[in-house]
Amino acid sequence: MEACLTPLPEVSNITEVAGGKLAKWPERLTVVPPRVYSGSLEGIIPEVFQKDTEMWKKRLSHYKALNSQLNVAGRYRNVLDMNANLGGFAAALVNDPVWVMNIVPVEAKVNTLGVVYERGLIGTYQSWCEAMSTYPRTYDLIHADSIFSLYEGRCNMEDILLEMDRILRPEGCVIFRDDIDVLVKVKNNIDGMQWNSLIYDHEEGALNKEKIMVAVKQYWTAPPLPHTSS
Repeated sequence: MEACLTPLPEVSNITEVAGGKLAKWPERLTVVPPRVYSGSLEGIIPEVFQKDTEMWKKRLSHYKALNSQLNVAGRYRNVLDMNANLGGFAAALVNDPVWVMNIVPVEAKVNTLGVVYERGLIGTYQSWCEAMSTYPRTYDLIHADSIFSLYEGRCNMEDILLEMDRILRPEGCVIFRDDIDVLVKVKNNIDGMQWNSLIYDHEEGALNKEKIMVAVKQYWTAPPLPHTSS
């Protein structure tokens, strides 16, 4: 169990608060978390955190332009971010009536789950090479940022997509972000899963090789067996 726990940063003085003092909600969602401010996460400094927060606000606006259903209150309620990093996507959704589960993959280079918690968000670890401990059709919207690049060579793309299909309700949406070459492979697979999908340019323009694909899981049933007369 110890490997699953997120330890508090160490302190040098008995008067210090372990982990640092947290701002009140909702300010804690956007202020620099103590874990970042202390420099305990490699490569993540306050400036990086602030840029990430602003970047996800811009990206969410772009998503809403691509999928108008994101602008309809109540259309999506249960949201899953498969690669949450600092929790920026969930933070950008703060004014939307949604519940977001933030996943930090165990294979991620930096363990950022503590930052997710310090922002007042919820989250957990998950390896997408394995099934997620949740019921079928739990989520209305899944955000998959660079998931298939992260797991390239680790496990089969098809297995991850089948797990996504299991936990996504019919007529639910998936937003993929990844390299265009990766998204083309993903699209070939989800076309066979009866999903509808379209690939769009990055919010910075067509020259960026990273693209966005919006997919919708269709409601369908197998056709009836042909009637045979005896």
